[in-house]
Amino acid sequence: MHGGMERLAVGHARAGSHLHILSESEYTVNTQLVTERLMVALVSGDREEAQSIILSTVDEGLSPQLLIAEVLWPAYETVEKLFRSDQMTTLAHHLATRLLRVLQDQAAIRLERQASIGRSVFAVCGPTDADELAAQMAVDLLEHHGFDIRYAGGGIATDEILAHVQHSQPDVLLLFASAPQDLPGIRGLIDTLNEIGAVRKLQVVVGGGVFNRADGLAEEIGADLWATDPLELVEDMVAEPERRATPDQHTVGRKRALGMKAA
Repeated sequence: MHGGMERLAVGHARAGSHLHILSESEYTVNTQLVTERLMVALVSGDREEAQSIILSTVDEGLSPQLLIAEVLWPAYETVEKLFRSDQMTTLAHHLATRLLRVLQDQAAIRLERQASIGRSVFAVCGPTDADELAAQMAVDLLEHHGFDIRYAGGGIATDEILAHVQHSQPDVLLLFASAPQDLPGIRGLIDTLNEIGAVRKLQVVVGGGVFNRADGLAEEIGADLWATDPLELVEDMVAEPERRATPDQHTVGRKRALGMKAA
């Protein structure tokens, strides 16, 4: 499972020397096999075994960044997919996500923050613990790459988000791992930000969660930038700080709906 590794190398070439250059040892670690072994420990809540797997992987030379992107993130996605399809009990889901949170905290401690790139990010996510875990993976990697992070987690009312954005004037509003029930509020928030011009420099970025399960949704609601996983998020936010939504993006969903009716 080296797709993410190759993608990161491309990101490095595209964005300059800011992104991490892979060492030879990182190419030799079979992250797919590590993730499969980790899943067994996660669903049973076996903390000792899970931490042993992670420590041995680090000893083999995998960087903390790729540990998060190529092991912990795929494990999280697998857990969520199994749970949504009723192939995992609530108990197993809670055991897995709580243990993943511990492993993510430990991996984040190993990350060495690079020099600041002078861009501030205010991040929020969906309402569940799993949503907060996914967003934490994203913001930890962004912070590692020099972004100034303020992360509020989930369950924040859109009027509070709007007020904070107006007051703190961040460069980026990141809505990561949002839930389906968050969508009306997110759409309204983006519309309001555009209408009042609260922060003219603001870039609205979305990803993960419901945006990974509905093709074209991020574009339709008027997001400036979107990504499917934390590694892609870092690459795109580093490479495309000036990207903004086009005026016709909000018509994407309406055009699609009209096309379906016509068919």
